[in-house]
Amino acid sequence: MDDIYTLQQEVGRGSYRVVFKGRVTETGWWGAKGDTVAIKRLPCCSPESIELYLQELWAMRITARNHPNVIALYNCLLQTGPRTLQPLRSSRLPLDLVESALKGRVVDKDSKTQTRNASRSKRRLISKEEVPRRCFALWLVMEYCEGGDLGQYILSRPPDAECNNTVVRQICSAIAFLHEHGIVHRDLKPDNVLVCLTKEGPVMKVADFGLSNMLDNPTDGVQSRLALSSTCGSDFYMAPEVWAGRSYTAQADIFSLGVLFWAVLERITFLEDGTNQEQLGAYVMRGRWLSPLAEALCENPDLQLIIPMRTRRAPPLPPPPNPSMCELLLDMLDVDPDARPTADQLEERVQCALKLH
Repeated sequence: MDDIYTLQQEVGRGSYRVVFKGRVTETGWWGAKGDTVAIKRLPCCSPESIELYLQELWAMRITARNHPNVIALYNCLLQTGPRTLQPLRSSRLPLDLVESALKGRVVDKDSKTQTRNASRSKRRLISKEEVPRRCFALWLVMEYCEGGDLGQYILSRPPDAECNNTVVRQICSAIAFLHEHGIVHRDLKPDNVLVCLTKEGPVMKVADFGLSNMLDNPTDGVQSRLALSSTCGSDFYMAPEVWAGRSYTAQADIFSLGVLFWAVLERITFLEDGTNQEQLGAYVMRGRWLSPLAEALCENPDLQLIIPMRTRRAPPLPPPPNPSMCELLLDMLDVDPDARPTADQLEERVQCALKLH
């Protein structure tokens, strides 16, 4: 790694991954010397984690650098030894990792080769424990966003209505692009939107495609109808149909966006159990307890959400969303997925609503 990229510091960590800030060591096919990049290490230690990595890699390769508000993937490297890296072709996934995900066990290329050789010479199979496993990891090299995630960015600054509108426009454009290409994100929340700071202003970047899902034939006009079933995402941003364990479509992303936009436009925050750091997110108050919108709507589909939520918030606050935007947010948060606007319709309505502000 040191010959190509220098790891400088850890900037993020999750259940299956760690992200570093890094620099390009020398100019080459991997980048220009001195460029700052984000480098995500994905240890391939279980078939479950490998499946997530392949989903993320495939989604990021499709989006590549084709939209200004989707995080750009520069390179992907496969670690085949303690200090051995090889670049992956842009149009192929590593077959060993695909096989691991399909078989439900980690497949080792060297083990397979040695097993075949031993089988020919000794007419017996070598057990998994007899063959040392190679060190496998995927390294994704992406653009670095110095502004941190959206929650950090919004809450570290005074309320700014124009900035909030920019956030909504840019993220809306990114999701329309992803849905057009058959990518359902399934985990939209402030943590998964990064902020690049430019001379022209902040640029939002939708990131973290580990839970994303690809739909076939995204241009045939029925992609929003194709059903998904895995329950995933974050409680306070999850759609009711996902919360209830029912099948769902790309419209689940629209609900998550509704929660996100509402929180950003009104600067709504909450403290999740076990934490003492404010997070952006809309919710339903039940006495002293907070309920995710999905849970509340599942229990009472006729629940009337009150937008704006200004009576429950303390100043300083941005000005409330205009009536057109409030109506749009209510449509995005409809318990019925078919009543929500599609990503294309949403982009058009957002533009109209913000013009009226």
